[in-house]
Amino acid sequence: MTDRDTPEERVPEHGHPLADAVHDVEALEHENRPPAAGPLGNAVTAVVVIAIGVAAVLGSVALGAGTAREPGPGTWPLLVSAVLTVLGVVLLALARQVHDAEKFTGTTWLVVAALASMVVFVAVIEVAGFEIPAALLCLVWLRFLGRESWRTSIITSLGVVAGFYLVFVAALAVPIPHLF
Repeated sequence: MTDRDTPEERVPEHGHPLADAVHDVEALEHENRPPAAGPLGNAVTAVVVIAIGVAAVLGSVALGAGTAREPGPGTWPLLVSAVLTVLGVVLLALARQVHDAEKFTGTTWLVVAALASMVVFVAVIEVAGFEIPAALLCLVWLRFLGRESWRTSIITSLGVVAGFYLVFVAALAVPIPHLF
């Protein structure tokens, strides 16, 4: 090799230990990847994103978006929902060109479980305060989704709730539902 060789020309040839190591790493990465979603999976995902975005836009407008001079409670949700809707449309337009999206697999249900537990948390926080639902949410996420030990899950859950209580209720006096 001369000093004028480009970096591409300096890549070791097949049979060289460095080239074989790079090939082995690339092969391992491909073995552990879930299958690609494909154009139909990408399109379905895009339509779901668009539907969520449109529903959020409607909810934001119902809250009252206000004006640029006097924003209402729905202003930021409206802006975020509009961006989400536009991104969903872009994703739908690119559904055939995107090849790195992953197909839904068994581990995808962990995301669905996490989302469902958040929905339950939001639904019961007004009735039970934030302490018990937050502790249970943290416990579920650590123990069942994160596969932490019971001991670690319980101690961390209680510590997180105590920390949130001290910061948001005691120190900042944030008006959130709480028991104590």
